Amino acid sequence: MPIDSDNIVIVGAGQSGLAAAHAALEQGLRPLLLEASDRAAGSWPRYYDSLALFSPARYSSLPGLPFDGDPERYPRRDEVVAYLERYAAALIERGAELRTGARVEAVHAAGEPGTSGFLVRLAGGQELTAPAVIAASGSFGRPHRPALPGLDAFTGPVLHVADYRSPASLPGERVVVVGAGNSAVQVAHELATDSATGRRVTLASREPIRFVPQRPLGRDLHFWFRLTGFDRLPLARADNPPASPVLDDGRYRQALREGGYARRSMFARLDGDHALWPDGERERVDAVLLATGYRPNLSYLTGLGALDDDGGHPRQRRGLSLTHPGLGYLGLEWQRTPSSNTLRGVGADAAHVVGMLARHLRGAPQRS
Repeated sequence: MPIDSDNIVIVGAGQSGLAAAHAALEQGLRPLLLEASDRAAGSWPRYYDSLALFSPARYSSLPGLPFDGDPERYPRRDEVVAYLERYAAALIERGAELRTGARVEAVHAAGEPGTSGFLVRLAGGQELTAPAVIAASGSFGRPHRPALPGLDAFTGPVLHVADYRSPASLPGERVVVVGAGNSAVQVAHELATDSATGRRVTLASREPIRFVPQRPLGRDLHFWFRLTGFDRLPLARADNPPASPVLDDGRYRQALREGGYARRSMFARLDGDHALWPDGERERVDAVLLATGYRPNLSYLTGLGALDDDGGHPRQRRGLSLTHPGLGYLGLEWQRTPSSNTLRGVGADAAHVVGMLARHLRGAPQRS
């Protein structure tokens, strides 16, 4: 099965995969995007209904196609989906190939150990070969469910935020939301202010919530990120990325202060339909929502030997594999900079990773 020297397979056609395809075209490569779902929008169509970008449209576009409309607005979920589909269509016009419904089951080395090239096996049995592969499959498909005491025996519904769409998704009057990040606070606020239910909502977290004003000195925080260079701050390693603070326009902190929802230290355990809090209080709970993040969704690389001993994280530096020349990654949290796993930052990562892979394909040494 011949391997074309200018072909590159990209696993995933969300924001990271599309940015990779753009960078590949800029390098004169022929990108093939393999997307498991039926559309080129990644995980965005499956996020909760009220989700909006944390950065204004001005700072939230992929390379080569800015968001239209008011540049200071915060695009909602469905706007982002439509934008990504427009971006994919533009890439196809330029020569990129997109295959939807193409779930990658495994990636293997195509030749003997130490040689270049990969064999990509799809769920339907089809096999493809390529000299370079970019894993841009994100993390939405692998929600993190921590081993909290009593969680598995809890008698009420337990949802991860990946399965949450709106307040109607979660029954019950007493809800515990586990987490202290943006999604946890936004969903807790939404549940608490839903006039149809009048829920009692408690945020349970190991650390206090860290609020950051969304518009300090009258300008969006991302204006200051751009001005100071924070978004381009290089990182030596990203094995243990710091927790992100909650961007607040004032309503979340105010609602917490006024008792719209409560925040408590993590419960000691769940017991049946009750939570036992550290102060000894025992409280009935109807439902638990886990806003506990995600892990890289890279199970198709397990047989390649590209992941760490736990099989959860890639062995990589700044998006380039430490185990297999020709293998790259995009969309990892804090991969190269604080903005790596965002619409505003993944384009720069894609240019770096694809540029290094292009050097590899042309026989030049890669630099990290």
